Amino acid sequence: MLTKTQVKKQLENLPEEFTLDDLVGQLIIIQKIEAGIDDSKNENVISENDLDKEIEKWF
Repeated sequence: MLTKTQVKKQLENLPEEFTLDDLVGQLIIIQKIEAGIDDSKNENVISENDLDKEIEKWF
């Protein structure tokens, strides 16, 4: 979940003129990074070998 502080920081980092898509894109990136960090902290990860096996299934 995003915080007001994170949203304010992203607003400050954007140029004076920007599109709503620019802002939403930045917020989505931040949210996905936070989710990844949470997954890592909760050890909700897979090994590199398991990842390689999954990728092989795709091709």
